Amino acid sequence: MIPLQVRIVFSVALGIGIMGHVEPPSPSVLASTQILPIVFQEIFLGLVCGMIFSILFATVQLAGEKIATTSGLAFASQVDPSSGGQSPVISQIFSLFLLIIFFSLNGHVVVFRYFFQSFDAIPFGEFRDFKTTIEVGLSASGLLYEKAVILALPIVGLLFFMNVGIGFITKSAPQLNLFSFGFPLTILGTFFALYFSVDALQFVFGEIIDEAIGYLKLVLQVEK
Repeated sequence: MIPLQVRIVFSVALGIGIMGHVEPPSPSVLASTQILPIVFQEIFLGLVCGMIFSILFATVQLAGEKIATTSGLAFASQVDPSSGGQSPVISQIFSLFLLIIFFSLNGHVVVFRYFFQSFDAIPFGEFRDFKTTIEVGLSASGLLYEKAVILALPIVGLLFFMNVGIGFITKSAPQLNLFSFGFPLTILGTFFALYFSVDALQFVFGEIIDEAIGYLKLVLQVEK
């Protein structure tokens, strides 16, 4: 959602701030080809950390898409600035809700602290075990479907029973067809279900953020 220019400036500023607390390798290493594996290692760790938090936000987007598809709200789609494609409005509401909770829990402060502590755990220029990093990255991908099902299942289950009831009603009264009776009732039921599940959703979103930060801690190999 943030413009590319702002992200570039912020990345450069963050890198300069971290370099003030990191002991650089010797000039002989910087002037030789040994610097290439070090650079690729940092890029790889950054990609894994970015993938973990991309999975974090993709979890709620997937749950929102399933809810919108079941309720008939998939028609209400707009451009998603983070992915560049079309996504239902419910998915974007969930993403903004998760973003607000992430900042309210000081998740960004914890992430920055882990970045700084990772250079103390394994100094810059030393190589780490990539097997553990790959295993953590792959296990984090399971978080996408697990949490998406937990988020979408109660509302989708409620809509399923509503659709069964609508089926009985339309069978007994054929003039109450799906488009004139079923869709408005399903959409209204979805709004009520989302309204009364806000308190429960915030706890689930908090658990998703905690698990994502836990995976980040394992990747960066920090103590606390």
